[in-house]
Amino acid sequence: MASVEFANVRKSFGTHPVIKGVDIEIADGEFVILVGPSGCGKSTLLRMLAGLENISAGEIRIGGQVVNNLAPKERDIAMVFQNYALYPHMTVADNMAFSLKLKGAARSEIDKRVKPAAEILGLTPLLDRFPRQLSGGQRQRVAMGRAIVRDPQVFLFDEPLSNLDAKLRVAMRAEIKELHQRLKTTTVYVTHDQIEAMTMADKIVVMHDGIVEQIGAPLELYDQPANLFVASFIGSPAMNMIKGKLDPDSALKFKSESGVELPVAKAPESAKGRNLIYGLRPEHMTIAAGGIPAEVVVIEPTGSETQMIMRVGTDLVTGVFHQRISAKPGEKIGLSIHAEATYLFDAETGKRLV
Repeated sequence: MASVEFANVRKSFGTHPVIKGVDIEIADGEFVILVGPSGCGKSTLLRMLAGLENISAGEIRIGGQVVNNLAPKERDIAMVFQNYALYPHMTVADNMAFSLKLKGAARSEIDKRVKPAAEILGLTPLLDRFPRQLSGGQRQRVAMGRAIVRDPQVFLFDEPLSNLDAKLRVAMRAEIKELHQRLKTTTVYVTHDQIEAMTMADKIVVMHDGIVEQIGAPLELYDQPANLFVASFIGSPAMNMIKGKLDPDSALKFKSESGVELPVAKAPESAKGRNLIYGLRPEHMTIAAGGIPAEVVVIEPTGSETQMIMRVGTDLVTGVFHQRISAKPGEKIGLSIHAEATYLFDAETGKRLV
């Protein structure tokens, strides 16, 4: 196991910069997820760590050693890809053992590593099968097993669950997290799915347009987003964003562009008179008689909760309620907003003010 460090790492394709000075420190044994929309640079960063992509500037260190000029096989990493990359003509056992065979390992050494890995992943009954005889989840476990038998310093995962159906993704998330807790190997995992990031990571790195927007524990990013991008990206359904300003007559009231007054628990002096964005998580409101007027637009019952899109003034607002709701589209209801859970962002810079 080893720590991983990106120090002012940059990458350009021709004259086009795609990684714009990234600094990340990953502790020994930590499970870190790089998350962001397509094109943000997260997979490029992972490929540079693996040695599959050259860096334009900066340093990448594994276990304190600069690996910029080391070949992938010299970095002591193991990578699990999105498409599994299994050899179709080899059995599960042979796929898992392939890297060891390339190194000339003895049969006894190969068995010593493959059998425990197969046991951990529930693959023991499948060792004689070929990839075509396996389900998607089983193939992904074989790809993970091939990485485990190498006993690397660092595991790299590049969107490994994106080809699986929704139910299997949930199951595999739990399996990968349990595997990390058992092996305690430093893990760097790339995904565009913020639910994967929230449920699996010790630490999340939120990326956007080649830069790191914020680094922190999952709930830290959820509760204390640094800016509008992080606030809107982390959380599902996404945070509601309403444009407006503080009421000049009361610093604890926000007035939307359509004139609706919304509660604020606190506001810095610097927020007065500025164009602001009011942030409200969907779960931080309740239905209450006499509350802020809202018109029901869409109701989406999911069983354990009800999601509802409402029109508040001219703004569409999403709410999540843990009760059965009998309201119909077009009906008027009242909303009570938890003022202490709201946010204010500067509309120009996107930075969170409170």
